[in-house]
Amino acid sequence: MSNLEVTKNGSVARNNPNAITFPTWSNWIDEFFNKDLSSVFTSNFNTGMTLPKVNIRETKDSYFVDMAVPGMRKEDFHIDLDNQMLSISTETNEENQGNEENHIRREFGYASFKRSFSLPETIEEDKIKAQYSEGILSIHLPKKEEAKQKPARTIKIS
Repeated sequence: MSNLEVTKNGSVARNNPNAITFPTWSNWIDEFFNKDLSSVFTSNFNTGMTLPKVNIRETKDSYFVDMAVPGMRKEDFHIDLDNQMLSISTETNEENQGNEENHIRREFGYASFKRSFSLPETIEEDKIKAQYSEGILSIHLPKKEEAKQKPARTIKIS
């Protein structure tokens, strides 16, 4: 077996898998700055709501957008339609108010999100409806008559 030494990041690395090696100071510094701190600095410090998951399904005469947003109220949502762009957003600011000056613990929170979807021209914009029930926001997007899927038919040859 070879004990070939190769320079890596300014330190010596041995190719012998059975050899006991201890990290050098430069390896430790490299790993600390390249691994540990990068995850801290690239993590999302926003403690608000994450982007909610969406299911989009299509039937022969409609599209449905279902968004999982538990713990909200229907008054919390803003749904806008502008130039065939459907935007769903919410912003909540919750603060547990107390008159104590020397708080041992006091929690308040802020959460917001915005999701936007480009709609096809085949949507009946005047007939879009939304409802919120049991943590699911459902938006019904009916298709225009000419866009509805027609059933398959057999064409007779004359």
